[in-house]
Amino acid sequence: MILSLVVIAGFESSLGSTVAAPALFVEEPTSSTEGADDVEATVKVDSLANQATNQSEQIAVTAKLPQQISKFDTLMKRIGEESGYDWRFMSAIAYCESRFKEGLVSKRGAAGLMQVMPIVARHFKVPVSHIYNTETNVRLACRLLAEFETMLRMPESTPDYDRLSIILASYNAGVGHVQDARRLAKADGANPNSWAVVSKYLKLKADPAYYTRSEVKAGRFSGSRETLGFVELAMSKYSDYCEIAW
Repeated sequence: MILSLVVIAGFESSLGSTVAAPALFVEEPTSSTEGADDVEATVKVDSLANQATNQSEQIAVTAKLPQQISKFDTLMKRIGEESGYDWRFMSAIAYCESRFKEGLVSKRGAAGLMQVMPIVARHFKVPVSHIYNTETNVRLACRLLAEFETMLRMPESTPDYDRLSIILASYNAGVGHVQDARRLAKADGANPNSWAVVSKYLKLKADPAYYTRSEVKAGRFSGSRETLGFVELAMSKYSDYCEIAW
């Protein structure tokens, strides 16, 4: 409410009589729009606050829901359940190999989602042309992973991180080079089931002092940088996928 001063003062006569003066303050009517503006502003503030709360609640709910990794999630889950491999682990390999591009073919002839080589198809007595079929491509990759795991014969007590990393290295570099690194490690009294140890010996296989040793069957290996990078990225993606999808 707005008040204004009215400049009409009373005075006191010399005889002491007092002339009544009008009130010094009188009420001025409130503007017809001011009250409405205040109410409108309050409503707007409340509305924004409610929107912010609703958005926060929606974000919190969404964060708890499983997210899609790729359009191949259903296929990966089905084959993963059949093969015994975590579908998110397989998805991580697909990301690293092809960024989920099923039509990708490398200069060396590796094809599809999992970049399966023609020699892998022939090894499992599957027509080479079938590696371009996405389901067959993923199945062949899983069969290869399982075969590598059997060949590596790591004890059941091997931590998952080490076991999966060593399998990934075999998938990328070839199981022969990985077995060489493990044999070198064992001969030197190191743990052949530790990824930290195996990765060290994979790098050393570029050195004549190591690749000429009797433990080495697959010869010199100069691709350790690529292999270690592949394993690191795949394990990182696998960890990420386990956080967002289940």
